[in-house]
Amino acid sequence: MKRRTFLAGAATVGAVTMIGLKPSDAGASYNDYFRTVNESLKNNGPYRPMILIDLDIMDRNISTLKKMTRDTAAYRIVVKSLPSPDLTKYVMEKAGTNRLMVFHQPFLNYISKEIPDADVLLGKPMPVKAAQHYYNNLGPDNQYKHEENLQWLIDSKERVEQYLQLAKTLSVKMRINLELDVGLHRGGLTSTAQLKSIMAVIEANPQHLQFSGFMGYDAQVAKFPPIIKSIDEAYKESQDIYISFVDYIKQHHPQYELDKLCLNGAGSPSYALAGESGIANDLSAGSCLVKPLQFDISTLDDFEPASFIATPILKKLQGTTIPGLERLQWWNTFWDPNKEQTLFIYGGKWMAEYESPTGLRGNSLFGTSTNQEFINCSNNVNVNVDDHVFLRPDQSEAVFLQFDDIITIRNKRIQDTWQTLAG
Repeated sequence: MKRRTFLAGAATVGAVTMIGLKPSDAGASYNDYFRTVNESLKNNGPYRPMILIDLDIMDRNISTLKKMTRDTAAYRIVVKSLPSPDLTKYVMEKAGTNRLMVFHQPFLNYISKEIPDADVLLGKPMPVKAAQHYYNNLGPDNQYKHEENLQWLIDSKERVEQYLQLAKTLSVKMRINLELDVGLHRGGLTSTAQLKSIMAVIEANPQHLQFSGFMGYDAQVAKFPPIIKSIDEAYKESQDIYISFVDYIKQHHPQYELDKLCLNGAGSPSYALAGESGIANDLSAGSCLVKPLQFDISTLDDFEPASFIATPILKKLQGTTIPGLERLQWWNTFWDPNKEQTLFIYGGKWMAEYESPTGLRGNSLFGTSTNQEFINCSNNVNVNVDDHVFLRPDQSEAVFLQFDDIITIRNKRIQDTWQTLAG
């Protein structure tokens, strides 16, 4: 082969390869849903970053969850996933439950004051000093019946002994729910020997401690790669562990009626499984009702995303100009059509991904900003200043609390403003 022929062939191959690597245009304008929501926000919105919750979608999610809940189990709302008093109360009414799972001491004090009929289970073991702060901040006029309606979560003999001393000091009685390690390996009891030692402490102090049940969180069951084990196998393993502790209580403490104990389980990832079968009679979930990105898993296929971040576009520029690399501006748009436009939005750097319009992306060379996030898109993204960019949160519990309030929408139009929990 002649050298000239070889070089020509190599150049052709190189050109074809380059063309194959050239990014394609990913941009598109709003779909009908976000076009309507955008117009509503432009007409009546606060023109700042906001969390949106679509109540029509959430109502459907609540209905889906209720259909999954078997007759022998009750639904408990995970407050950290829906951290707004109005949102929590809305779900309580729609789902027909007064059961809440709380993970934060200030939230616990708020609920004791504002929702005095709530049946509360702590979702994690609190330092005993946090429990003391709870009692110290109840206030003299508080009507909450904490000795009847509040369950403290305990994960060790050392902690139950700390709580016993606090109960004696305050002259109160504390209901004790025991955390089980059912495969997540994030703490909790791992053997009936540990259970035996804790039950001995509880039963020796009936005036201050009362055994109320178990909590076994099994989020891992829906997240194993199939090559390791199937969802059904993982769920059965978790249930077998849970049942071994329940059997111990039945055998060694028959005075407890199982249907009167709070046998808590599930969580959004495994709710569908626990709703059909399992030992738990008290099932927790929250995130599935708003379905952030982390909950795009097979067990939640029947739920729809109901929450979004919306924020106004502050600036729209043609091309992509990076400080210090101005001379490469032509290359940015020549090589990548998705850099034909630059948008700067109000705020940014949230735990979220761009949802609408289609084809929005950050720019790694420019970097991120919590003040004015830099976004690239193609000319096929037909937006202007004062239109809104929509993002889908990775999770609800932390992202919602970055905002002072939640904007609810009904029929794709603004309905109300709900405050988020503070603390």
